[in-house]
Amino acid sequence: DRPLVYGADEPPMKQSILFVCTGNVFRSVAAEYAVRAQSDPQSCYQVESAGIKASPQSVPLVVCHPLIRKGIDPSAHIPQALTKELINQVDLIIAMSLNHREFIQRQFGLTAPLFNEVALGKETPILDLHEALPDWERDLVQARDYVESVIDHIWASVPALMARLSQFPGHRRPVKP
Repeated sequence: DRPLVYGADEPPMKQSILFVCTGNVFRSVAAEYAVRAQSDPQSCYQVESAGIKASPQSVPLVVCHPLIRKGIDPSAHIPQALTKELINQVDLIIAMSLNHREFIQRQFGLTAPLFNEVALGKETPILDLHEALPDWERDLVQARDYVESVIDHIWASVPALMARLSQFPGHRRPVKP
């Protein structure tokens, strides 16, 4: 195997990955920051995240704290909405759950693999807190434990996701208005 050769002032092309969830303050943020933290600084991947219903808000402390314990601080993250313009800038969109994949298909005509599909070869969603625990407000300890388990799952799955990315080449075609 010979290394790829680039021009003197031409860096290797980075593949851009966009993780999509609902509000862009939990699952997609955890995936974006976990990939950044576990990637080599010279990585050929550029990662972002967005939400299908993102609105200006802070990343909840229940999400920040487990990530901070892993050495990454998402407190400055600003949620961004999933738009046609954003989609046209990325190579691969990864949906965190089935409703995100369906939204992307319906709104933009693109098929996005699920996070667990890319990482583990399993077509299973990563549920949001209210989906997994409909009455989560009644047991905040259980809610916190669920959020932390999701972050731990995403974190632990990143090496497998990175190893399998080449099997998911992405869309790389402009989305029509």
